This record gives sequence, structure tokens and C-alpha cells, in this order.
Amino acid sequence: MNSSEEFIFWRLAYFFISDNGYRILQLFENQKELWLEKLENKKAPIVRLLLHNIDWSNSMQRDIEFTAANGERIRKQIGRREITVVNIYISEFPPVDEYEYRLEKPFIFPEGNKTSVSSFLLAKGIYETGFKSLSNRLEKEVLFPIKSESEPTEQNVETIKKEALEHAMLKARTERAVLANGKPFFTYIFMIIQVAVFFWLEKHGGSTNNSTLIKYGAKFNPLIYNGEWWRFFTPIFLHIGFLHLATNTLALYYLGAAVERIYGTIRFPFIYLFAGVSGVIASFLFSSNLSAGASGAIFGCLGALFYFGAIYPKLFFRTMGINLIVILVVNLAFDFSSSGIDNAGHLGGLAGGFLAAGMVHFPKRKKPLLQLLFLILSVAIVWGSLSYGFSA
Repeated sequence: MNSSEEFIFWRLAYFFISDNGYRILQLFENQKELWLEKLENKKAPIVRLLLHNIDWSNSMQRDIEFTAANGERIRKQIGRREITVVNIYISEFPPVDEYEYRLEKPFIFPEGNKTSVSSFLLAKGIYETGFKSLSNRLEKEVLFPIKSESEPTEQNVETIKKEALEHAMLKARTERAVLANGKPFFTYIFMIIQVAVFFWLEKHGGSTNNSTLIKYGAKFNPLIYNGEWWRFFTPIFLHIGFLHLATNTLALYYLGAAVERIYGTIRFPFIYLFAGVSGVIASFLFSSNLSAGASGAIFGCLGALFYFGAIYPKLFFRTMGINLIVILVVNLAFDFSSSGIDNAGHLGGLAGGFLAAGMVHFPKRKKPLLQLLFLILSVAIVWGSLSYGFSA
């Protein structure tokens, strides 16, 4: 293998990483096999580059089958229904026997038929054909990177390799920075508070006793009408029975921690409490039943994560998006199919979390006009809701 093929390998890596936003899935130790992903690119979500001399078409076929098997593992890991792998060989020469028919059609992984591999060969004597076929497949021109008759030097190879890897590392650091603005602190504080309040209720009348719940701050519309506005806040920390406490505490542990990491320790309490209050206000407007619990605030954590998805859609769907959508759909389906669930409180909390996240936005990434818009919208919704509720 000479410098020309190595240069083409790393120039293609640079093309995908820097010019087209792909991320490194795996770089093998020999640095001659590179897997890249950009799941939002439906035509080529996975790209595999292999720098290897392919002497026989049978060897190519075995490698295509290996690529399909690895692609299937990736498909299962990311939870995709189907996936396509664009498989690119960089070889000094083509195989000595007939090989073209192995590249004519995608290879479909036989177990499930959900992973397909489209393969391309870039080698001396067929560079023009290979790059043309690859460009047609990607629907984007991929130019042959060697412009002169002279062979690239080892220094040329090292330079383009360094640039490709630096772009990949910079992208990874940038994405990690978005997802790591703080460590869970108030998440644990809120968990401790609601557990402590639960045992207080159990000791002073029982957490399922309506009189006890009303005494210690549950949402009870008649008393709110009488001026006890603090009941928009206190229900967030009360729970009715151990199962209610356990499910909400577990949900807070996972969702609250995720929100606190993304938005930071300072912003998280505001998001959580604003969402909780929004849920209680919605319950006050649409339900006359006594209610309590952190469910509205926890749905608010979902709302904050969906705001993150609205601002960073690619990163959202690559990391947590599908799972969160499934969680939301399952919870809403359960809520609306069961009796005794405060649906208004959950939906109000979901909206409140989204609005709160818009007001505070992300650390070190301020958007004053957008934040002001969310502030005005939030004030208008809360004011309008309370005015309507007390005049009804």
C-alpha cells in the first residue's frame, strides 16, 4: 500500500467528517478501517472506509458480509428499523478476477433483511468510475483528491490525517459540552425533600388521608379560591401513597439528572419548580379533584428535554430523542386510558418545562431575544390562566 491510497483514505475521511458532519463510530487500531455515522442522513447514515489491498473477489465478498453483520449490530444498538451502510474500499489495484457483479447491487443482511450494504471500490485504473459511482450514490460530488501526477508524500498523508481527526475530536468535545453543563445536585435535594415529606405525612395522619393532604398543602380548589395561593407550589412535594412516591422519585432520578446536566445546576431548580407550578395551575383550571405529586414537574423535565431537541435536533435524536418520544407516548396513553390520573397537571407540567427551558436557555449560549419571547409568552399564559381560573 503506497501513499496515494493512504492519502485518498484520509482525504475521504476529512470529506465526511469536516465537510459533511459525520462522527467517528470506530477507528481500528491499525488506522486502516474507519466507521462513521450521521444518522440524520437517510441515504448514508453509516459509512465504512477500508484501506486494504483486495486481491480476489471472494475476499471482497467475505468482507462485505462482515460489514453487513457489523452494520446489523449497529442497527440494533441505535434502535433503527432499517439501516444502510456505504462501504468504500481503497485498494492499490482491483481484484485480479471478476468482481464487478459484487458491487452492482446492495448486499442485504439475511437475518431480518433490515441492513443493506452498498459497496464501492477505489483503485488504480478505475478511480474515475469509482468516484463517479460514489458521487451518484451520495448525491454529492466526491472529487478525486490527487490533483497532480506526483504521488502524495508521507507528510501530506499525516497532515490530512491530523486535520480529519482534529475535526472529529472538536465535534465530539462540542457535543459533550452541550450535554455536560452541570452535575446533579438539586435533583437529589428534591428527591430527599419529597421522601422526607412523605414520611412526615405518614407520621401525621397518612399520605392517603385526604384531610392530612389538605392540611399540608395538596391542591384543593376551594381553599385556593379562598386565597391560599401557596397551594400552587406545595403539591409538588406531596405524594399519595408509597407507589406514587416511588415512581415519581425514580423518574426524577433519571429525567431530573439529565435536565440538570444539560441546563446546569443553577437553571434546573427554576425549570423544575416552574413546571411543577404550571402543572398545578393546569390542574386547578381543568380538574376539581384534590391532587398532589411531582408528576407535573417530572413531565416538565420531559418538556425541557424536548426544548433541547428543538434547539439541537440532530444531537437530540442521536442521543435520547427516540427513547423520550416513546416514554412520552406510553405515559400519555396510560394517563388517558386510566381513571384517577391528573392529565391536565401532566400536560401543564410538560408545557411549563418547555417554556421554562426557553426562558433560561443553555449556559454560555444565551439567546436574549428568544429568551425574552419565552418570558413574555410564559407570563401571558400564567396570568391569563389564573385570571380565567379565578373568574370562572
